[in-house]
Amino acid sequence: MTGIGMWTIATENPQHTAIVEPGGRTLTYGELAAESDRIGRGLRAAGLGAGDTIALLLPNGADILAAYFAAIQIGLHVVPMNWHLTAAELGYILRDSGAAAFIAHERFADAARSAADEAGLPATSRFAAGEIPGFGPLAALGSGGSGRPSDRTVGALMVYTSGTSGRPKGVRRPLLGLDPDQVPPVSLWFFGLFGLRPFDDHVHLCCSPLYHTAVMNFAVISIQFGHTVVVMDHWDAADFLRLTERHRATHSHMVPTQFRRLLALPASYRTQVDVSSMRAMIHGAAPCPQPVKRQMLDWFGPVVIEYYAASEGGGTLITAADWLQRPGSVGRAWPGSRVRVLDDDGKDRPPGEPGTVYLQMGDATFEYHGDAEKTRASWRDRMFTVGDIGYLDDDGYLYLCDRASDVIITGGVNVYPAEIENELTVHPAVADAAVFGIPHDEWGEEIKAVVQPATGVTPGPALTTELLAFLTGRLARFKLPRTVDYVEALPRDPNGKLYKRHLRDPYWSGRDRAI
Repeated sequence: MTGIGMWTIATENPQHTAIVEPGGRTLTYGELAAESDRIGRGLRAAGLGAGDTIALLLPNGADILAAYFAAIQIGLHVVPMNWHLTAAELGYILRDSGAAAFIAHERFADAARSAADEAGLPATSRFAAGEIPGFGPLAALGSGGSGRPSDRTVGALMVYTSGTSGRPKGVRRPLLGLDPDQVPPVSLWFFGLFGLRPFDDHVHLCCSPLYHTAVMNFAVISIQFGHTVVVMDHWDAADFLRLTERHRATHSHMVPTQFRRLLALPASYRTQVDVSSMRAMIHGAAPCPQPVKRQMLDWFGPVVIEYYAASEGGGTLITAADWLQRPGSVGRAWPGSRVRVLDDDGKDRPPGEPGTVYLQMGDATFEYHGDAEKTRASWRDRMFTVGDIGYLDDDGYLYLCDRASDVIITGGVNVYPAEIENELTVHPAVADAAVFGIPHDEWGEEIKAVVQPATGVTPGPALTTELLAFLTGRLARFKLPRTVDYVEALPRDPNGKLYKRHLRDPYWSGRDRAI
């Protein structure tokens, strides 16, 4: 068997397919290593050294993965940027991260130029895949030399939090001086949680944007393991099934929104596609309504694996068999990880009683770049929290209630919007739903629901009456929304994360929330 690690495989088996791009073009391991070395040499020649930061505004494809491996082998902090952001938001990340170089794709030319200008990035630090005025060509970067770049040492991914509750912050980790040719043991351990091993005819189908932490990590580790990575340009449910069948995909990383869209395909089409190659359909990032997960298990079989984690590190996992025994749980702590649920005084909450969820992953550390106060507030006794509320059962299985900042306090009682949202989305007339608190002079907050109707459903008072009657049999009366509004689409990012503050904040303009 060939040794693992992208550069090792490129040497020993250079013709093995590393990447299948959205248009069908393939890149071998030999070609990927050569591209990564060329870009790495060019960045070194441009003056970048270990500890510097590079920002990438690139779509899914070979360019972003080659640029990642180029930067990671010379010790850079790599910031993949969300190309749905505005130029001003991109400019903020360029400034805040201290990016010494910026690689952008011509697809995002206008936003890239404006962001680079706003951040004051010199022309010598701007590189373009394709043509962007004022940017040097990525294809020429490092083309005058040969071999690997000098002073190779492993860098680190530096992903910016989504900003669902404010300005995003970069999760910055210390560099450890590791050899880029060596695959860290943590990668073998992490993929082992999902039954994924080096080679073993694995094919990873990447169906979400690579600027997300988990999406990038799954693609990169797959390449390090000798797996072929098939990359989708954007999410399309029918394409996902077609590519699964065509390439005999064995694993993918998904979110519940994608599950819903797969299930919305006509049953006549779904049953015609062979998905038997799938061994691990891994999902996380957002709560999955129980009926949705049950339908996916009925369709794909016991290969649906759920995990709960954060960009900051640590997490839980639950297999299909365990989930069927404990529906709604996100699992137990990973081996080597720790999960506790604490009250405001830092004491462990009894089983079944909600508190703040804290995670720990060995001795791993991080900081929120440029925000010492947020970093301090996130840590307690070598454990960190992202503000989620949940509880443990007697066997240590974690159940999530909601994000602390989303909890509604009405009449002194805590209400968890996720519980109401999960019930709403079961109704066949509802495509998506968001629940949040708005000001109420007597109760402090009252419950509002915003619903995205299913295709062909007419919103209005009759639908509101129907939905509230539906919820009445499922939820306590004090949890029922007092008002329901309707929108064409909820503000979600492509990975399914809901920007609830965009809906909630206008109601709180000039007023203070209790949370």
